[in-house]
Order: sequence, then C-alpha cells, then structure tokens
Amino acid sequence: MTTQQQQPIAYPFPPSRLEVHPKYAELRGLPLSRVQLPYGEAAWLVTSHADVKAVLSDSRFSLAAALGRDQPRLRPTARNGGGLFSKEPPEHTRLRSLVAKEFSARRVEGLRVRAEALADQLLDAMEAKGEPADLVDDFAIPLPTTIICELLGIPGADHRRLWDWAQSVLSNTSTEEALMIRGRELFSYLSGVLDLRSKEPGDDVLSGLVKACDEDEGISQAELLALTSDLLIAGFVSTTNQIGNFFYQLLSHPADLAHLRDHPEAVPRAVEELMRYVPLLVGFTLPRYATEDVELGGVLIREGEAVLVATAAANRDPEIFPDPEEMVLDRPANPHVGFGHGVHYCIGAHLARLELQVALESVLRRMPGLRLAVPEDELSWKTDAMIIGLNALPVGW
Repeated sequence: MTTQQQQPIAYPFPPSRLEVHPKYAELRGLPLSRVQLPYGEAAWLVTSHADVKAVLSDSRFSLAAALGRDQPRLRPTARNGGGLFSKEPPEHTRLRSLVAKEFSARRVEGLRVRAEALADQLLDAMEAKGEPADLVDDFAIPLPTTIICELLGIPGADHRRLWDWAQSVLSNTSTEEALMIRGRELFSYLSGVLDLRSKEPGDDVLSGLVKACDEDEGISQAELLALTSDLLIAGFVSTTNQIGNFFYQLLSHPADLAHLRDHPEAVPRAVEELMRYVPLLVGFTLPRYATEDVELGGVLIREGEAVLVATAAANRDPEIFPDPEEMVLDRPANPHVGFGHGVHYCIGAHLARLELQVALESVLRRMPGLRLAVPEDELSWKTDAMIIGLNALPVGW
C-alpha cells in the first residue's frame, strides 16, 4: 500500500481528436498516480474500470466537498453552484426526485416520434440548402437543444442563444470576468423563464419545478435556478458533441458506417459501443474529495485529498472489455461508464440514448451516401473546452 505523496504528473494528457491517450493504459496496471492540472491542487487519477465504479458509487468520495476547495481544474475559476453536481444525498436525492420521472425510460420513449419528426425537418432543410452542409450546426446542435428546451418549457426562439451561452460557460479560455458576465446573463434569462412558467404554467418540467418551489416548498429559489441550469446545459451539450463525434468516427470507418446504414436495427447496440469507445471529456469528471481515509488502487487516499475519474480510460479496460481498443458495434456485453455510475449517474441517459439513436438512424436513412466534404486534416476540433468535439463537420451525401 503506497502512502507517500509522489511527484504529480502533468495532466490532462494531450488529446488527439478521438484517440484515448496511451498513457492511460500504462497507468491502469499501476497503483494510482498523482496528477497536476493547470490550476488547483494535485489529485489522484483513477483509471481502471473497477476503481472508477468504486469512486463513483462510494459516498466517501464527495462532489459537494469540492466546493470552497482549490479544486484541480483547467481554468482559473473554480466550480461553484447548488445544483445536482454540487450535492450529495439526501439533498441530491431530494432534488433529483423532483425531475427523475420526466427522464424515465417510459417518459423519454414517448418523445421518439417528436425526435424523429424534428430530425427529418432538419434534414429537409439541409437538403434544400444543398451540399456541403455542416452536420454540427445544421443538425447536431438543434436536435438535442430543441428536444430539451421543449421538455423543460424554454421558448423556441431562444434555443440558439442558449447554445452560445453554454459554449462560453464551458470554455477553458474564457476570462473570469467573461464567465461572470455570461453566467449572469444566463441566470437572468432563466429567472425570466421561471417567472413566466409561474404565471403561465404548462405541461413541462419547469412548470412542475416552479410549483414545487412556490407551493410545495420542495426546492428553494436558489436551488431551482441552479437545477434549471444543470438540466438545460447537460441536456444538450454532451449529446450535441457526441452526435458530431459519432459521425466522424463512423465516417472514418466506412465498413461500420455501411453496416449501420444497411442494418438500422443494429443502431441501439452501436450507440452503446460508441459511448464506450468515443471519449467525450478531455480527461476526467468533476473532482471528488475523500471525506475520510480510503484505500483504493494500491494507495491510501487521505481525507481531504482530491480524486479525478477518467471514464474514457475505464471504458478501455481489458479486464472488462475484450479487444478494448477495437470498436465492435455489436459488442454483446457493454458495461461502459459513459453515463457515469452511482447516485450521480446521468439523469438524462435515456434521453441521450434516444437522441443518439434517432440521429444515426435518420441521417443514414435519408443520406445513405454521407461523406466528408473536406479532407480529414481540415476538420476543426475544439481546443478550449472541457468536452471533446468538432467545431464543424462539413458533409456531402
């Protein structure tokens, strides 16, 4: 059992498009390593599937305990807030229970017809405009953004503004002043929407939350605003980027693309494999802090020390996944942690799965000749964000 504080390794490891850095495989078989991000204190890096699940399901590793600490991070400003990402049970359970039924498998499946109709509408517009088209701007952004905004009760005319706000908030290069300004703009806007839902309630998630705040006192005003922001940004940013990433991955592997085009029934299982294989985060989830001494991965993590979880590394663990470096679209067993694990498991996982399935099925059905419209080395990747994704994906069909 290692107890000494080793010299931290510089982190994150440089990303290369959708490649998972080979350093993770090297570290996976060793005792946990200490890493140092550009800002904040050092942290333990967890890379194996078993250890990642252990951290994500163990209450001794707390997201809430990170607030007020010098959190390991990629930008000068530390995370704060009062939503789902900043609470642990029982407070987290209370907030999550207010919206969990809206994101259940049954409720989400009822959105499939709407998602398919919206996908066709967006593809109609792409075809009318002609090729090349940008599969990110014309399709990957508006599909999940529209769905989550309709589910929450956000006016349709404001959907694109919300995407622009989210991009600024998630950027690692935004100054502290810019983040404060954009954050205030977003919260001011959301406050206006919540006030509207209070005066004119509808059959949407925000109307239910406002009622819980105004009448049932199940949530405070501050929690209401933070939870709304969490649901909104988490509801489309990840899925938008993964739609672009998935199509890039498939376009880079024509045989797999052709298989899904000819066998649309294989799409659901393929989405699970793509979630396993295609990394979304630059390297890690939000930092957790040990609330007591914990032995894990061959080391003793002391109370008050930070821990970072590398889900992309866990999803390539050969102890769990045969041929982990190969993309196997019909992989029969796939216990990936692409949506997390434990009490903080992604509340929108069912919705994301549905949107990713609809995106693949619709585009491949409508555009069987889909191809990149520019050389691969001309594609522009995000370099200033916490999430891996393309700035644009020009395609022809």
